[in-house]
Amino acid sequence: MKKSIVKAVLAASVLTACNSNKQTTDNDMKQELNLVQEWDKTFPKSDKVDHKKVTFTNLFGITLAADMYTPKEATGKLPAIAVCGPFGAVKEQSSGLYAQTMAERGFVTLAFDPSFTGESGGEPRRIASPDINTEDYSAAVDFLSNCELVDPDRIGIIGICGWGGFALNVAAVDPRIKATVASTMYELTRVNEKGYFDQNDSEDERYKMRQMVARQRTEDFRTGEHPRAGGVVDPLPDDAPQFVKDYYDYYKTPRGYHERSGNSTDGWATGGMMPMMNTRLLHYAGEIRSAVLIIHGEKAHSRYMGEDAFKLLKGDNKQLLIIPGASHCDLYDGGYTELVGKGEPKNMIPWDKLEEFFKTNLK
Repeated sequence: MKKSIVKAVLAASVLTACNSNKQTTDNDMKQELNLVQEWDKTFPKSDKVDHKKVTFTNLFGITLAADMYTPKEATGKLPAIAVCGPFGAVKEQSSGLYAQTMAERGFVTLAFDPSFTGESGGEPRRIASPDINTEDYSAAVDFLSNCELVDPDRIGIIGICGWGGFALNVAAVDPRIKATVASTMYELTRVNEKGYFDQNDSEDERYKMRQMVARQRTEDFRTGEHPRAGGVVDPLPDDAPQFVKDYYDYYKTPRGYHERSGNSTDGWATGGMMPMMNTRLLHYAGEIRSAVLIIHGEKAHSRYMGEDAFKLLKGDNKQLLIIPGASHCDLYDGGYTELVGKGEPKNMIPWDKLEEFFKTNLK
């Protein structure tokens, strides 16, 4: 079925829910986004919440697209949560499920596409930046802080997979964030520097990677094109590691496939990863004063990154929760039964714990 497309720039419907004092910037008025208005998520639509598309602009002048979920018949000032991730995914996948489910539990939620991805603005497409992507979270907090339905003193964030690292980074710098959840997190700067499981942790290996990316940037400038790589391998090799099989089972099947997702399709711009190679997302993690909950699967290949991140945190309001039997991707959508893609998730995501954590820390 052909999708209906509308052009939207801070539509009037947004302002009915979020009053930002009706202030807009020149960039807001110039940058147009094509937003799909039909439901095209990888999860069923809930009848317990209201949903609408919204847009907002970060400090780099990039307009971001988001799905806003509010509890039915919500009144008064509510706590709010901004959600993003996994890295390479879009808001129609895992972050949207998290946002919709938390809205069912009484929160105003915002699942957004980061800069350069999905329905959000930014050129060239599928570029990653530790700085800009951290700012994307603060821009979401800007937006929520000016929503009529939101108590600006009760805002939290959720980061899934690679966005768990960005979430901890922004929690360290933005004190408006009162509670942070990093679910099945990656520390992307560590992976880009050292490879999976730190197996390429040598100066020579890092230099080879830098040379490769630098050559690609020269070629990109010459051609004006930005070739992509890094989508989930397809077809899946028989000898693929288990975590690659888990990625395939999510991104390449009806369970989680989405046409705008880089992981489901052709990945990231290969010349755009240079900033990830000499940045430290968690450098100030020990200075996070607000509450943090890190959730990881017992069998997740990425578990070591979450556990190491937790060791950096200080204070008595930090928690680490390991989910028995869960893999990395089980915490994307709960993990599915044999009815893959049929809306029958197992209870691998600890929704009650998430609700309790945010209600305790967003009082």
